[in-house]
Order: sequence, then structure tokens, then C-alpha cells
Amino acid sequence: MTSNTKQAGRGVRNSKALETGAKVGLIAYGIVHLLIAWIAIQVALGDGGDASQGGAMKSLSDDPVGVVILWITAVGFVALIFWKLSDAIWGFQDEDGAKKGIKKAEAAGLAVLYGFLAVLAFKSATGSGGGGNSEESFTAQVMSAPAGRWLVGLIGLAVMAAGAYQIYRGVTRRFEHDLKPAATSGSSGTAIVRLGQVGYTAKGIALGIIGLLFIIAAIDYDADKAGGLDDALKTLRDQPFGPVLLILVALGLAAFGAYCFGWARYVKRR
Repeated sequence: MTSNTKQAGRGVRNSKALETGAKVGLIAYGIVHLLIAWIAIQVALGDGGDASQGGAMKSLSDDPVGVVILWITAVGFVALIFWKLSDAIWGFQDEDGAKKGIKKAEAAGLAVLYGFLAVLAFKSATGSGGGGNSEESFTAQVMSAPAGRWLVGLIGLAVMAAGAYQIYRGVTRRFEHDLKPAATSGSSGTAIVRLGQVGYTAKGIALGIIGLLFIIAAIDYDADKAGGLDDALKTLRDQPFGPVLLILVALGLAAFGAYCFGWARYVKRR
């Protein structure tokens, strides 16, 4: 990569427009988690609803104001894609060796996640989105491949590892590296940190259950037992004291949604 290309890339990465777009995207990310939390509480109380990210977005599509929010959300997620891609390509210049590679890989993975959410938002805004059994269909396709059961099991382990990492980020407060120093000072800073700790821990628990469902599906050779966030939360609900536990997780997801608003205000480019 030439020096001119690097300089141009860093100029885009440090632009005010990209920072503003990232802020909008993080607010959108927070709204999605608040919607998931609301639907999860309804599930805990015995009502229906799709407590997945797609289901949360689809719940907005029946209202004109909700559709506008969905379009803003979609644009915000696109901005987050460019933000994380710029991190993956030009970011973490102060790091070296394996640590730099890990951070770049993490940024690339987040770009993929935000791309998935952008597609969901665009589909919901245009009326073509929805929940459905996408996880089960994906699992069935993987299982039909050679060594498919092993692949599904490995996916489950990877998702569980991702969940454990989210819990680790919450407990150790490593998410503070994503925030400007002002975000953690004063009473408002304390609130942001606490929301982040609770939120990341709740996300980790939900991911851990999703990973477990994939592993169970691999062991039983039954794609219908795999599932996404909606299945994970409903599985939690069906356990002893499940509704209470689900409400606690829902409150944790709501905390993460609120944390995203603070993150948007104090987002730090790395």
C-alpha cells in the first residue's frame, strides 16, 4: 500500500463525517437492543413476539415513524461498516505484532456484523424483512455438507467463546478502551461504566445460550434445535425460574442499549 493511499485512507478514517455516521449507527444499535429487551420482557410474561434483531426491527415497520427510524438505522449501520473497515485497514497503528492483528480481525468481524444488521434494517424498512427460521435453515445447510455436524458444533463453540469474551469485556471493563477519557469521569461516567458492565455481561449470556443451542443441534443431528437470539431467550424462559432470569437478561440488554447512547457521545477512534 503506497504512502499516498495510506494518507488518504487515514484522512477518511479521521473525517468528521465518518465520526458523525458512527455516532448515528451506535444510537441505532442502542435502539435495536432496547427493542429486543422490550420484546424479551413480553416473552417472559407469556406473550409472543420475535426477540431477535430482525424481529426488533420488524416491530418498527408497521408504523410510519418506525419506518423513518429504520431508514436512519440502516444508514447508521452502513456508517459503522465503513468505520470498522477503516479500523481494520488503517487503525491500531500504536499496536504491534499479534495484538495489532487481533484488533484488526475484531474490527473486520464487527464490520460483518454491522453489515448483517444494515441488511436487516433495509429489508424491514422496505417491508421485506422478518424473523423466520434463518438460523435453522443455515444449520440444515451446514449439516448437509461433509463433516457438517462437526462444523455446526465448531460454530457453537465459537459463538460460546464470543459470549465469554463479551462477559470478560464487561467484568474487566475493557470496553472503556472504546471511549474517550471524559466518558468515565464524574457521576455520568460512573453510570456509563455500570451500564456497559451489565450490558456486555447480558449479551455474553445470550450468546452463550445461542452457542449451546448449536452444540445441542450438532450432537442430536437436528437443525431445528439450533437457533438465534429469539430461540435463546425463549429457551431461558422455559427453565426453572426462567421468566425471572429472562427479565434480568432483558434488563441487561436494555442496559447495553442505554450504554450505546453514551458510547455514541464519547466514541473514540483507534
